[in-house]
Amino acid sequence: METSMPEYYEVFGDFHGVLMDKLFTKYWEDVETFSARPDDLLVVTYPKSGSTWIGEIVDMIYKEGDVEKCKEDAIFNRIPYLECRNEDLINGIKQLKEKESPRIVKTHLPAKLLPASFWEKNCKIIYLCRNAKDVVVSYYYFFLIIKSYPNPKSFSEFVEKFMEGLQNDNMICLHLCLLISVPYGSWYDHVKSWWEKSKNSRVLFMFYEDMKEDIRREVVKLIEFLERDPLAELVDKIIQHTSFQEMKNNPCTNYSMLPETMIDLKVSPFMRKGEKTELEEPLPEALRERFEEHYQRHMKDCPVKFRAEL
Repeated sequence: METSMPEYYEVFGDFHGVLMDKLFTKYWEDVETFSARPDDLLVVTYPKSGSTWIGEIVDMIYKEGDVEKCKEDAIFNRIPYLECRNEDLINGIKQLKEKESPRIVKTHLPAKLLPASFWEKNCKIIYLCRNAKDVVVSYYYFFLIIKSYPNPKSFSEFVEKFMEGLQNDNMICLHLCLLISVPYGSWYDHVKSWWEKSKNSRVLFMFYEDMKEDIRREVVKLIEFLERDPLAELVDKIIQHTSFQEMKNNPCTNYSMLPETMIDLKVSPFMRKGEKTELEEPLPEALRERFEEHYQRHMKDCPVKFRAEL
């Protein structure tokens, strides 16, 4: 017997001005009091911005290019998702506590919600940013495959929610906007908050589009940030192992190892295209134009610039 789809407000809620999964915030004290270690490496992205890709690259660097070691377990076990909690199924904090150093930690948190211990221990942080148009398309398909998420209905409606993620000074308006937002809130606020943090030399701010344009250059940048030697053989192995097609076919990175009760990969693969989409789904012209105007208005004073073409 099929279960009914949950309502948006049943799954997500306002958490310090950011729409969050209620399962994640139910045990928030565990996240807030998480004890980082000085040699922890934090990998941060807004959802659907390349966290699996850059995570696998970093793990390859840590494992000195040993592909077999990277295939010993699923990426969500090798690189635990800090705030992720689904009762007994997934517990990022528990996974991390049980891991030996050095740990690689994944999060989608905006800077203001990051546990203070990461700053106190002066941990290195990598932030990967992807342009808003491609994020919203990928995020929509992600919503379709996560069993606990409400049906996003139409792509147009999801784009509306994505745009409504912007915070509002009026608390009543803010609460209403959050209920028609997307998890982790405003893409604009997320990007801007981490761009500000990148003034710290321990924070490396990277672009998905730069990785698509010249993966060798960006892999070398990552290796050097991690204070290792970018040997040609190592870089070659990383580029080969983390190509889109390799990762799409790899059970350790394509999320096929998650139970079907959590994710439905028959609807859409976790890794779809990895390419520029330019809002590939059909959108009413008026909404397409409004998205462009909305983006330009909220990014006009931000020094973070995205290229329209690779």
